[in-house]
Amino acid sequence: MEGRLTFLGTGTSMGVPTLGCDCAVCTSPDPHDRRLRPAVLVRWTEQGPDRAIERAVVVDTGPDFREQALRSGLKHIDAVFYTHSHADHILGLDDLRPLSFSAMREGNGPIPLYASAETRKVLERIYEYTFSPEATYPTRAKVNLLKLGKGATVHGVEFMRVPVMHGDLEIVGYRFGRTAYLTDVSAIPESSFPLLEGVELLVLSALRYKPHPSHATVEQAVNWSQRIGAKQTWLTHIAHELGHEATNRILPAGVALAYDGLTVPVIL
Repeated sequence: MEGRLTFLGTGTSMGVPTLGCDCAVCTSPDPHDRRLRPAVLVRWTEQGPDRAIERAVVVDTGPDFREQALRSGLKHIDAVFYTHSHADHILGLDDLRPLSFSAMREGNGPIPLYASAETRKVLERIYEYTFSPEATYPTRAKVNLLKLGKGATVHGVEFMRVPVMHGDLEIVGYRFGRTAYLTDVSAIPESSFPLLEGVELLVLSALRYKPHPSHATVEQAVNWSQRIGAKQTWLTHIAHELGHEATNRILPAGVALAYDGLTVPVIL
């Protein structure tokens, strides 16, 4: 099945431009150097009995999610998958409210949210007014927080869990069809590489050239890309140390920095 992957955001937790910074990338006129917090949108068309139905799955709802949804024309969501519980990946959950109201009116029920046990615990604490059995907030998001397990299937498309490390924290990457999305990665366990066999389009985080305790460098990401053997690798979670054009000029063939709004075809 053919689908489309859209990069809603490709920046770090602080975004680019970074507040208070006047470096060459933060002051760049190139729109590719403006990066919201990291998230992706997966879309495909399902043929229903009467009409074609557009399906949409989001990975992570960070603090820029409202703006990202508006820019991408997102009007409904079939599911959300979370990678981990850090602020730049979860603090837009409340912006799901209007989309969830629409889903309820159309009879599609609450929006399912899939997350690891660690992430569910944080979401339940931060969004107690949404998830508590005693919640009375009248316009809280209509969502179901579900156990991720080894993955989940959304309207015929499987989103498979791929464990990766983010510093000392095990977080979740996802494989869907021949595509894998791995952000905030500092290490890929050996047991996860078999889960990535046959991936043709790979998304990997690459913070900068200088080492970081909880994020991959460009060199690490390129090495993983070559080991996995993807035909195309897009780098995301990019800090302001990496200018779009200057970095792409020196990356090997088949590897490039992604940018906000980039949409590429995928096989699901």
